[in-house]
Amino acid sequence: MKRVGAVICNYNKKDDVLNCIQSVLESKYTDYDLYVVDNASSDDSAGAIRDKYGDKVRLIVNSENLGGSGGFNTGLRAAMQEGYEYLYCLDNDVLVDENAMGELVEFLDTHPDSGMAGSRVYNMEEPSVIQQFGQIVDFDEYCTEAKHIGKHHGDKDIPDVEYSDAVAACSLMVRKSLIDKIGLMPEDNFLYWDDTEWGYRCNLAGFKVASVGSSVVLHRMGAKKETVNTFPTYYAWRNWIYFFMKYTPKKDWEKMCDIFLNSVFEAQYEGMYRGEYNRAKTVMFAYDDAIHGVRGKAGGGRIFEIDNRDTALRKLLSGKKCVYIEQGRGENFSYNLAEKLLKINPQLEITVNPQDKSDLKLTMCDSVFAVNDMSLKNIYVDMSFNVFATEDDAMKIINYPYARELFKFANKPLFLAQIEKYTLCT
Repeated sequence: MKRVGAVICNYNKKDDVLNCIQSVLESKYTDYDLYVVDNASSDDSAGAIRDKYGDKVRLIVNSENLGGSGGFNTGLRAAMQEGYEYLYCLDNDVLVDENAMGELVEFLDTHPDSGMAGSRVYNMEEPSVIQQFGQIVDFDEYCTEAKHIGKHHGDKDIPDVEYSDAVAACSLMVRKSLIDKIGLMPEDNFLYWDDTEWGYRCNLAGFKVASVGSSVVLHRMGAKKETVNTFPTYYAWRNWIYFFMKYTPKKDWEKMCDIFLNSVFEAQYEGMYRGEYNRAKTVMFAYDDAIHGVRGKAGGGRIFEIDNRDTALRKLLSGKKCVYIEQGRGENFSYNLAEKLLKINPQLEITVNPQDKSDLKLTMCDSVFAVNDMSLKNIYVDMSFNVFATEDDAMKIINYPYARELFKFANKPLFLAQIEKYTLCT
């Protein structure tokens, strides 16, 4: 009997999953069986896997897309029936180093206090840059943080082993005995926050979650980005809110409500302000579903096409040849704004030198809704590319604080009442 059941979950990434499979098959560690779960892909991933790898993998084809957690759990359930000691989860857009799997096995063999072990994850696009090496769940800001993100290979302050609240399921090994205690990946998430909650459950059960620096993988970026529709937005928001509803201690419920309601309000108000209503609608549906315990695959009328209009910026740039960006913030924001402007008008000349001739000046700020200058002598642009340029903008900015307090006043009693129904904490 082999010791490891490795599971790759795939959805519509034929080329990536073929490369991922090949990298696993080239592993120096060989005491494993490889399962590939295809989540009803429409790009003939399953056919390509059969043609190229045949009986080298155990292919499971779902009749519908069960999401990341459902896809992984399909493979994990099949593997657990075979009695493997360890289960190894891999995203389809990962390339594993030849030693990655073996190092995780070695670590778990020698660290019985750890229930899960993940790899050091580097960016596929920039292989020397860390994407994640452990994950923290922050109960002060109600968010998660990828540890060591953006650091480079060889940086001296990166430990060989990092213990944290969770690790990414893109390369995650877990004891079968731990799954028997805490269950499979939380399948009702469908997508996002499933690996975070799984790791958090591991810690709650008294086992450590480790990231092992000698186990290296490359992973593509792009999670949670809206490209076609608001699909990722719905799951990211719903599962984010629901996670903290479940695990936040009662003494912190009011603080949590304030933070989440502020975030939901900002998404609504800024969507209205920019005329980009679809994302705002999705966020509101996600919030409403979260507080009412709606789980699984998104219901109808929650996912919409992207409606990024950039109307205000386009109007400002009309007929302009050179734009001066006054740096009220750091270089990164200046670069991001310049990149945004050039997407709208690739012929535009952009300068940060006040001595250069320009026919439009933009002043950067943290948020246009925090600007006190109502003179309309300056045009402000913030980190979300909101523009403050007109009298109508000024009225909306003036009304922003009151509208926020009204939104919180109307929603907070319901939010608090719903937490009581779904929390696991007292």
